[in-house]
Amino acid sequence: MQLSNEDYQNFKPLLFSLGYRLLGSVADAEDIVQETFLRAYQIKDQKVENKKAYLCKMMTNRCLDLLKSARKKREQYMGPWNPEPLFLGEAEADNPSEVLLQKEGLSIAYLRMMEHLSPHERAVLLLREVFDFSYAEIANIVEKNEDNCRKLFSRSKQKISAVENESLHYEKNKSVVNRFIQAFQMQNTADLLELVSDKVTLYSDGGGKVKAAVRSILSRPKVFAFLFGVEKKVAKDYYFEIKNVNGQPSLVNYMNGTIHSTISFYIQNDIIMEIYMTMNPDKLPVLGK
Repeated sequence: MQLSNEDYQNFKPLLFSLGYRLLGSVADAEDIVQETFLRAYQIKDQKVENKKAYLCKMMTNRCLDLLKSARKKREQYMGPWNPEPLFLGEAEADNPSEVLLQKEGLSIAYLRMMEHLSPHERAVLLLREVFDFSYAEIANIVEKNEDNCRKLFSRSKQKISAVENESLHYEKNKSVVNRFIQAFQMQNTADLLELVSDKVTLYSDGGGKVKAAVRSILSRPKVFAFLFGVEKKVAKDYYFEIKNVNGQPSLVNYMNGTIHSTISFYIQNDIIMEIYMTMNPDKLPVLGK
């Protein structure tokens, strides 16, 4: 198989997008993309008619191996686990890689639900629903027959159905987030009750590296108490920006000259159903790098 520089530029965003959705880790996805291309460049004698499918097969298999080996490590993770936030710019309609990265299946809520799926269920779901591969192509990629792939897809759809009604409309969700911030800052209880579900859950991911809630926080009163408690302890130089994280408007919080945390939301019918606070420094970019 002969790969050109053009192939590398064309397929790199696709492979990263697949790997990140499978793993929930930017660093791991980037590493496996490089491994995949290095291996592909070494294949000289094999004739490959569909480079895209072949590279996706290599990428998927490496991700599946990592998922299987990482399962025990994930089970030992301290506190709730959130996927590594993916910081995105505005999607450019004429830039296929940007559009691909901001397709469905990228939100924090979606990626957290992926944790309930087996590695093969994840792969089949993404290859079919997000990347539009046929069942014949998927069967070749994951090395299972088509009927088995159909069953895996159906099972994964059932498991992930809880987030199927998530709003992915960026501007509408940004309006909800802005209203939430304003109500929170003004301690406007009436608006907060209108914007936040009474069954809201907050997942605080510190990974044992920084102080965070080691269990998910359930119910509106407890979530509000936790957030107001966090607000009282912020540094004097604290500020935040609303940025595109995983394709949705999120708070990026800065303290002591660096990114302290991100706060993302699962919004349904203009109501905040879940809140994801990621503080683990291993998952946050370092400013200036």
